[in-house]
Amino acid sequence: MPIIDLNSDVGESFGNWEMGDDAAVFESVSSANVACGFHAGDPSVIAQTCRDAVAAGVTIGAHVGYRDLAGFGRRFLDCSPTELADDVLYQLGALQALAQHAGADIQYVKPHGALYNTIVHHEHHAQAVIDAIRAFNKELPVLLLPGAIALDKAADAGMRGVSEAFADRNYNPDGTLVSRREPNAVIHDADQVTANMIRLATEGTIIAIDGSEIPMNAESICVHGDTPGAVAMARAVRAGLEEAGVSIQSFV
Repeated sequence: MPIIDLNSDVGESFGNWEMGDDAAVFESVSSANVACGFHAGDPSVIAQTCRDAVAAGVTIGAHVGYRDLAGFGRRFLDCSPTELADDVLYQLGALQALAQHAGADIQYVKPHGALYNTIVHHEHHAQAVIDAIRAFNKELPVLLLPGAIALDKAADAGMRGVSEAFADRNYNPDGTLVSRREPNAVIHDADQVTANMIRLATEGTIIAIDGSEIPMNAESICVHGDTPGAVAMARAVRAGLEEAGVSIQSFV
């Protein structure tokens, strides 16, 4: 039986500003990428998200990002590698404290937004992120885009790199994500998304935006928690995968 993880970005509310329905998303996913306060999430939101994840039996991962609350972490920051490594380590420490108070530990790390996309190709920022994670706990897997230079950096450091696919995002023919600045970056049709993810989990391929087929060996699928209809989308993807004989389990 094929096995795959379902992860979602959560804990991204801030103060009176609410993002997504994390508790409902937890009914469908096996892993939670919890915001660490730099792109989204305040201490109380993060703490409650950890408590909800523990109650739902969902694995907690650290969703670290650039220090960019105003831009939701979706803008590249031309910071030094030292500054970036310090920022990532700071976020890991903050989330670990709140997760432990909820009765859990960080089990993996997934960079967010612009940082995630930057370390596909930016050698110095990729190295900074891997260095920070290794300093915190070298046993933590790192969830990344297939082909990312950060995967090579993780392997060089003796760390586990885990490739993931995005359920509701369109792909360029080279395997990178279509930029969110483009109008067709996000797929909103639940049937299309579900069919794509069944193909990924059972055949190891995904269809690019131009119709070409991309080989993709992914251990995890991200179903975003901040897009319209996210809860229904997550439920549809999980149900479709299970009906196709795919078991949903955390990769850790």
